Amino acid sequence: MGIGIGYVLGARAGRERYDQLAGAAKQLRENPRVQDAAGKAKQQAGAVAGKAAGAVADKVGEKLPNALTERVPYFAKHQGEDDGWGTVRP
Repeated sequence: MGIGIGYVLGARAGRERYDQLAGAAKQLRENPRVQDAAGKAKQQAGAVAGKAAGAVADKVGEKLPNALTERVPYFAKHQGEDDGWGTVRP
């Protein structure tokens, strides 16, 4: 019986701590400053990823025959448009 009481009390204390941590995480997630920083990081990561993809496509495109690169739009040498996620699409 003592084991059962200990289990129940421990489980209740664990649940209370979990609820406390979950509440703190929710407050942090909903903080406007945190949301602003996350948005900026997402935008910057998208821009870096777009530049990296463009650089790789340029290097790979230089090695491929023109017959292939003319058929694959991503290897085209013209500038693309921002897709709204911070990456540039041809």
